[in-house]
Amino acid sequence: MAYEKDALSLAEMLASRLCHDLSGPIGSLNQALELAASEFPSENEAFALARQAAADLAKRLRWRRSAWGSNGPALDLAGLRAVAAGPRVALDLGALPPTTIFSPPMGRALVNVLLLADESLPRGGRIALSGSAADVFIVIDGPGAAWPAGLPRCLAEEDAAMAAIADPGTLQMPLTVLLCRSLGLRLSMLLGSGPGVPPLRLSE
Repeated sequence: MAYEKDALSLAEMLASRLCHDLSGPIGSLNQALELAASEFPSENEAFALARQAAADLAKRLRWRRSAWGSNGPALDLAGLRAVAAGPRVALDLGALPPTTIFSPPMGRALVNVLLLADESLPRGGRIALSGSAADVFIVIDGPGAAWPAGLPRCLAEEDAAMAAIADPGTLQMPLTVLLCRSLGLRLSMLLGSGPGVPPLRLSE
């Protein structure tokens, strides 16, 4: 659908511009806090909180820049962990071959799926990946873990995914589905695969 492609391209350009405009000031803020670190005692809670908040902000920006901007380079496991791992949610890559390298489209789609998985763990937990570079299984586990209620329908119906773009707080679900479609990748939910939250499967 031409309209969908144009809308996604516009969203990519807007996200890339916003990330570019924000990355400079955030980088400067982190550098300033690093330089000031020697002037504050280690037990200064306010300064420690400021450094943590600035580091978290930089991390969030890197993740979203990788997810929402245009295709980047191929992504290995170290690169994936650097982009998507965080203190609130553990990222388990142990079941993937250590030499795994995702193609640029696959890597970008996977970063979006991981962002959706992170949002689906409201009280933290674990995201585990298995499979191969061309066929990845994503499992989430934690208190309150659940994929968004409308995800199965969005995966089955493109019109449902477009209609789901209505709330900034739930944007990642339809965006992930539509992006995977636009990249020629298949994202599916493995219903009936066993107890717990159904895994997602991302494949070329």
